[in-house]
Parts: sequence; C-alpha cells; structure tokens
Amino acid sequence: MNIQAKHSADATTVEEGLAIQEEQAKFDSVAATEVAMQNTLLTPRFYTTDFDELDAINVEPVRDDWDKLIAQMVADPNKGHFKKNEDWDHIDWDGMDPELRKEFIDFLISSCTAEFSGCVLYKEMKRRGNNKDITQLFQLMARDEARHAGFINDALREAGVAVNLGFLTQKKKYTYFRPKFIYYATYLSEKIGYARYITIFRHLEAHPEQRFHPIFKWFCEWCNDEFSHGEAFALLMKTDPKLTSGVNVLWIKFFLTAVYATMYVRDHQRPAFHKALGVDPDWYAHEVFTKTSALSQQIFPITLDIEHPRWQRNLVRLHHANVQIAEAKERGGLGGKLSQMAGSAKAALAFVSLYTIPARKHTVPASTRLEPVY
Repeated sequence: MNIQAKHSADATTVEEGLAIQEEQAKFDSVAATEVAMQNTLLTPRFYTTDFDELDAINVEPVRDDWDKLIAQMVADPNKGHFKKNEDWDHIDWDGMDPELRKEFIDFLISSCTAEFSGCVLYKEMKRRGNNKDITQLFQLMARDEARHAGFINDALREAGVAVNLGFLTQKKKYTYFRPKFIYYATYLSEKIGYARYITIFRHLEAHPEQRFHPIFKWFCEWCNDEFSHGEAFALLMKTDPKLTSGVNVLWIKFFLTAVYATMYVRDHQRPAFHKALGVDPDWYAHEVFTKTSALSQQIFPITLDIEHPRWQRNLVRLHHANVQIAEAKERGGLGGKLSQMAGSAKAALAFVSLYTIPARKHTVPASTRLEPVY
C-alpha cells in the first residue's frame, strides 16, 4: 500500500513535497512572503529559460560520468534527513538579541527563496521536457530543493513566520535567462552554496558553543546536495565545448565576478549574524571564494585572482556604495535621489575594476567529476 509522506523530507518526488508544503501554507505569514517577493540585485530571483534548447541536450559525450551521478542521486542518501529530530535544540526566539533575530530571519528567508527558486526552475524543465536524461535530472534536483525550502520554512515557523511558497510560484516576477546563462549562474550558485555551508559547518564543528541555532547541524548533508547539483551543471556544460571557450569565457568571468561580489555585499549586511557565529565576514568571504575557485576549475578555464591588490579594495568600495544607496533610498527626496545615483555610479566603477582584474587561466581536466572533500 502506498502511504503518502507526511513531511517534505520523506517525499520521493517534487510534486509530493510541494503538496505537503501547500497544505502548510495556510499558516505562513504575509510579512515573510513579502520579503521573499522582493526583486533587487541582492535578492534571489526566479528564472525561466528556453526549455526546448535544454530538452535538446545530448549527454552521450559525458555518458559514463552522467550515469554515475544519476545513480547517486536516485539512491537518495538524504531521504528523510531534512526534518527536526532529537538533535533539534529549543530556540528562545523571544530572548534572542533583536538585531540577530532580524538578520537571521532575513538569512533564512533569503535561503528559502533561493532554494525554492531552483525547485521552480527544475520542476518546470521536468514538466516541459521529453528528453528522458534531462527530465530525470531536473526531477531529482527539484526534489532536493523542495526538501531544503520546506526545512527552512519549518525553522521559520518556530519564529512565527514562514514563506508561502505556492504564492511565490504564482506571483513572483520571473527573469528570462538564455540556457547558457542559466548554466553559469546556477552552477556557481550550487557550488558557492556548497562552499558557504561547508565552511560554516566546519567552523561550528570546531566551535560548537557558537552554534546559536540547530539548523546548522544539517549543513553537511545539505551542502552535499548542492555539490551534486553543481556536478550536474558541469556535465551539462561539458556536452558543448563552445560554452566554456571563446567569447563565452568573458561571460564566465562576468558571472564569477557578479556572484562573488553579490555574496560579499549581502553578507556584510548581516554583521550581528556573523558575530554570533564567531565568523569575520571578510575571512568567510575569502574562504568561500577560495573553495569555489578550486571547484570551478573542473569546468571553467579561468578563475578570478582573489589575491590581486584591487580585489578586496573594490569589494569594500562596492559594499560602501551599497550602504550609501540603501541610506539614500531611506532618506528620500531630491537629496536622497542624488545620493542614490552617486552610490550607483560608485558601485558600477567598483564592479568594473573587479571585472578587469586579469583572470588566472588553467587547463580543464578531461573528466569534470569531483567529490566533496571539504
């Protein structure tokens, strides 16, 4: 007899996981959903693409590595993992430092939105496609992302808020990206997600007294899902050598710079969060960039020179420009508008300075497959 799963962690398909979350949505808060609905340069977006082009991918050039990855994902080692158990400590949300509470909830909402963004994109590819290799992959990845989003929402509900994921699917603005841009952006999102989660997990392993919330205990298995998703996009890019050569290398450099810079600026908006973790945001950024750069050598022919004298200096300038823009928006009026324009110009100049740092070149290995080692 087929007994329906009661928790998204136990769901075997994305449809089952989303149905469970839709039932829970009646308890979700308007405020958290409004935050998730925002579309800015620093907030996670929902994407759509040319699904026919994705459906035409031929994975035969990478068949051996492809079949190994799919078998690993079908085995589903994390089924049932993403739910509270006896390791979930009680959290006194009312007694938490107000600034930490605000920043941590913002972190959870942003993470939930980002995970669900992947779920929506992957689920749509599975729905529209006919290519069995591609639809199977996207079904498996959508399953994982639905679990992650549902787990974060469980944590948010303890704080009295949660994101209505079904509402987001219907109402949040979608951004169109060509498939190759989806590959670059999503590959980096998955790999930098792995680097972020494993860096925090290892830090808290060494300093458990700074683990102020139990969700961090789940980061190891979580980041392993992110790692395998990145592996999948590396294989998709490997099917067409043009995607990682010629003028496309300039696009790769753009996405590397944009993803790194966005992470740096966004993390520096949460000083209380990082202080509670006992993590210096500059140290953390450098650790994550170093790991992501090492991993991305599996498919990208360049890495950014994060040791260049202009790198850190212009990240700081970008952060200060973002602060200026935010304060100008808050102030309003003509003076606020002029200050906002000046901040935007400073941010653009800082980004150009980052982008024009010469990249480091290397030879891409014959096989893209990696295993998580951090």
